[in-house]
Amino acid sequence: MKKISLEIGKSIPRFDAFAKVTGKEKYASDFWSPDMLWAGVKRAGVPHARIRGIKTDEAISIPGVLSVLTSRDVKGTNRQGVVRKDQPVLADDRVRHCGDPVALVVAKDRETLAMALSAIELDLEPLQAVFDPEKALEQGAPLVHERNLERNLLLKGSLETGKGEAAFEECDETVEAEFRLPHQEHAYLETEAGWAILRDGVLEITASTQSPFRDRYEMAEAIGFDMHRVRIIAPYCGGAFGGKDGITVQSLLGLAALNNPGRPVKMWWSREESILASAKRHPARLYYKLGAKKDGAFHALSARVYFDTGPYDHLGGAVMALGLEHSGGPYRIPNANLKAWSVFTNNPIGGPFRGFGVTQANAAMEQMVDLMAKRVGISPLDIRLKNALRRGDRNPAGVTLTGSTGIGECLKKIPASRLWQERETWKKAAPLYKKRGAGLASAMQGMGYGPLIPDTANAKIELNRDGRFRVFCGVVDMGQGNASTYLQIAGEILNQDMSGVELVLPDTARTLPSGSSSASRTTFTYGNALIKASKILKQRLLEKAADLLMAKGSEEMDIVPGCVRHMPSGKEMPLSALAGILSEAERTSVARYRTPSAKESPASDPLLTLHGIPHIIFSYAAHAAFVEIDTLTGRIEVKCYLAITDCGRILNPQAFEQQIHGGIAQGLGYALCEELKVDHGMILTPDLGTYIIPTSMDLPDMESSAVELHEENGPFGLKGAGEIAVNGPYPAVANAIADACGIRILEGPMTAERVLGALNALQRGEAQ
Repeated sequence: MKKISLEIGKSIPRFDAFAKVTGKEKYASDFWSPDMLWAGVKRAGVPHARIRGIKTDEAISIPGVLSVLTSRDVKGTNRQGVVRKDQPVLADDRVRHCGDPVALVVAKDRETLAMALSAIELDLEPLQAVFDPEKALEQGAPLVHERNLERNLLLKGSLETGKGEAAFEECDETVEAEFRLPHQEHAYLETEAGWAILRDGVLEITASTQSPFRDRYEMAEAIGFDMHRVRIIAPYCGGAFGGKDGITVQSLLGLAALNNPGRPVKMWWSREESILASAKRHPARLYYKLGAKKDGAFHALSARVYFDTGPYDHLGGAVMALGLEHSGGPYRIPNANLKAWSVFTNNPIGGPFRGFGVTQANAAMEQMVDLMAKRVGISPLDIRLKNALRRGDRNPAGVTLTGSTGIGECLKKIPASRLWQERETWKKAAPLYKKRGAGLASAMQGMGYGPLIPDTANAKIELNRDGRFRVFCGVVDMGQGNASTYLQIAGEILNQDMSGVELVLPDTARTLPSGSSSASRTTFTYGNALIKASKILKQRLLEKAADLLMAKGSEEMDIVPGCVRHMPSGKEMPLSALAGILSEAERTSVARYRTPSAKESPASDPLLTLHGIPHIIFSYAAHAAFVEIDTLTGRIEVKCYLAITDCGRILNPQAFEQQIHGGIAQGLGYALCEELKVDHGMILTPDLGTYIIPTSMDLPDMESSAVELHEENGPFGLKGAGEIAVNGPYPAVANAIADACGIRILEGPMTAERVLGALNALQRGEAQ
């Protein structure tokens, strides 16, 4: 593996793979020390209540308990949040969902910690709560935040193009539907974890996070500590998918460490605590109306989307904005009226999740496309091809597409697949009491933060004294493999194999701010910065070596693995020797990159611009699901799955395929089985025995290929691949079910119970 050539476009094993599969790689949850303390929190357990008192006397008297802290011990603002700081470190006046933390305990071991948490008594006065996002907007609804000027509204948005809804009068056909989509639990392998220590006046926190530099500022302000004396270290993250894009354990760990200086303090949520307290994919209620001409050309669209953001912002406004922007899908629709709301309730927290609001919108829009195809008598593939966006078109949000736009190319590759060509024969071969169907879905995903918040990365690379290149990476690898891709980028430019490069993971004391690991932006933004830094360092090394070898100029020099070579004579200088001559400043290169933003502004509301509308760089995909349904039980089995993706040039085909397969798996779970049942704010599926995620045995064979359109702004022509695949499975499966049985399941997930109920209703002649 050490001599593996690092070439762009080649499948390269992950740099971290061996250490991970052998258990040598250390995650935040792996920390252990003989003098380590344990921290944990007492959670509310009720959806809405006023805190009248917290009785901690019995807990603090237990031998081995060092601290029992409440909101009175928080010296800072006691509020966290990326956009709106409304979530308490420890609840003070009231609790707003069942997972709110009320008291923090630090103890010598986990057993003592559990005893102390059980001994804390909460005196809570129940308050009227609200659980329905539409009812929460009604006058007189219970308020989640009494001082919120918009009552239970976090953010609303509206985008209109052309004649808006008036254009429905010009349509020959219209279809309408209402969709209800559920929460989805992140269910990452590594639950929220970390450890902290206060020593020599510096608060050091190692945490499983997506955004260490932002955490540093947010946490320091919340607990009242000097940000410049905070160090956040982010090792490889054991999964996140958006669920760690914001504070989880960091402030609690910081508070615990400040009150127990000199001792390392660890916090590691159990799976049950993670499900109770962590953010989920926003449940959504979507009302759609689509109008078309007789030939199938889309002409008008109306969408109203309600996102249940739970009790806190937690980027819920940004999720809503991205869902709103994508609510028309990758189609030419000249007239659109798009509206969305993000609403406070006392349900579990809604927050960032792979797809970031697009997944919900696409689940509805792609089913509307199939409904219209059936209405006008055009095949689902042909109607998509007819209306697919092309470069230079305006999308339904009113944004002109100036970058690579490959949805048409993705769709055109579907008929070339053997799975698609043989689908009718395959469907007819269904066993007794089984029905088979094939369903399509298009997808798109905007990349980056949007127009207002600078989407920047700062790359640093240095030549070590031993002759190896060290890449300092300030953006987290949460499992998607971007850290290995950075080494591949540096290796390509500097002509090094795997043995010639190494990586420093995000550390606010060693690496440079490069934004969060989110929004399909990591490799695009940091990769561009790293290309610049690597080229600068390469040129500097060539020039210095040319001087030392008395060459005519740097144009006669080139870097080869381990050396700089004078090409005319073949003379070489080891990189280690060159490094020994150079100063640290000469051996180091730093570069910054900022992702371009849209020049148009379709949103008249500046708050929508703040929350990310519009984007100008999009990835695209066309998916096909092939399902088999047991008509006696309603059980759905996805037999095969096809994904064609436009993510620009593929830098590492193996890593790309892993991302697509992972997104499909997560999307199939969302479509078929992942149902976080919530009743009056209480989670009824509190563990992985009741909240069902798909395993490898539940997943189909997947066929994945790429449409490699060059994106001129991307590193080597790349676009983001982290989210696009999760947006296709829900509607593709829904459309396949409709193709197989003539039923449409409008509430998710599409479980066997719901399918069987719809089949029975169809048999009774009840309308869908």
